[in-house]
Amino acid sequence: MFVLRIITGTAKNRKLKVPKGFEVRPTSDRVKEALFNILGDLVPGCLFLDLFAGTGNVGIEALSRGAAGAVFVEKIRKNVLVIEENLVLTGLHSRARVINLDVFKALPILGREGLLFDLVFLDPPYLKKIEAEVLSDIVGNNLLKPRGRVIVESSRKNLLPPAVDLIKLNRQEKYGDTVLSIYSYQ
Repeated sequence: MFVLRIITGTAKNRKLKVPKGFEVRPTSDRVKEALFNILGDLVPGCLFLDLFAGTGNVGIEALSRGAAGAVFVEKIRKNVLVIEENLVLTGLHSRARVINLDVFKALPILGREGLLFDLVFLDPPYLKKIEAEVLSDIVGNNLLKPRGRVIVESSRKNLLPPAVDLIKLNRQEKYGDTVLSIYSYQ
């Protein structure tokens, strides 16, 4: 069994709950710390979108580090309940919204609401290879602020495109089998 915790910020060292029989691979502390070191000053005050949120690990870390708000999208109901519980445990629930829908159904809804995100994080199941499709939907639903960033966590075996619609790959960092790819408008 793995332990998830918040690395720093207002909820530093709080342990997060993980659903029984959790079948997906959560973002490791090592990768999460590297991600937030890369994002640095972009996090405080931002609006953060956590897609395929799982336990809420990454979005809750963003809130702990000063994000103004976070939206979590997760289709599995038991995971949604854990995200909500983790938000209460960390005292960050007042700045969060949890959506229990498939990502491809949630993105058009968020677009119709006119939400614009500074940072979008997506960590889809590694073997599905849907990253480019999700990136296209983010752009197509106009969810990214002009200076916003989309961060994709993927497997090293899954090569991501250098550009999708209007956003381009700016940076890639590798951590074992995990790759963080950062896209933005050019």
